[in-house]
Amino acid sequence: MKRIVVFASGSGSNAENLISYFNQTSSAKVVMVLTNNPKAKVIDRCNRLKIPCLSFNRSSFYDQNTIKSLLISEQPDLIVLAGFLWKFPESLLEVFNNKVINVHPALLPKFGGKGMYGSHVHEAVVANKETESGITIHYVNENYDEGAIIFQGKCDVLPTDSPSDVASKIHELEMEHFPKVVNKLLSNG
Repeated sequence: MKRIVVFASGSGSNAENLISYFNQTSSAKVVMVLTNNPKAKVIDRCNRLKIPCLSFNRSSFYDQNTIKSLLISEQPDLIVLAGFLWKFPESLLEVFNNKVINVHPALLPKFGGKGMYGSHVHEAVVANKETESGITIHYVNENYDEGAIIFQGKCDVLPTDSPSDVASKIHELEMEHFPKVVNKLLSNG
C-alpha cells in the first residue's frame, strides 16, 4: 500500500477529502498530516478521522532535521501540500525528489508566487476580469508555484462573480479532481 503524508496550514478540507478518498481504496493511505499552525482546524479533522497529526514550528521545519527525519522514517510515496503556506525547503525536496506536489487555486502560471494563496488569488482573478480560473496540481520545486504542471481543471468566471463565488468553484474542482490525480500519480509511480 502506498503511503501519503499531507501538509496543511488551515481548515483541512482538502486533507479530509484525501483521507476519505483513500480510506475507500486499498491502493494508498494518508498515514499522517503535518501542520505549521497549532490552531489549524485540520487538527480537529484528523482527530475525528483518527489520522495522526503533528504540529511543528519554523525551526523544526527549516533549521533542525526534525521534520526531515520524521519524513524519512515514514517513507512516504508522495507528500501532498494541501493548503500549506510555507515554502518547502530544498533539503526536503532533494530527499523526496519528484515526490512533493501541491494544489494551487488558479491556473498557473497566472496568479502564482509568494503571497498568492486563498482569497488573495480569487480577488486578483476577479480584479483582472478573468473569464476563467481553476486549479493547478504541480510538482513542488525551490520556487513558489513554478514546478512542472501535472493537471489543470478549469471553471468559468462570470462578470458577476465575487471572489467568494470563484472560491466556491475552485473548492468544487479541488474536491473532484485532487484525490483522483493523487491516485493516478501513485498508480503510475
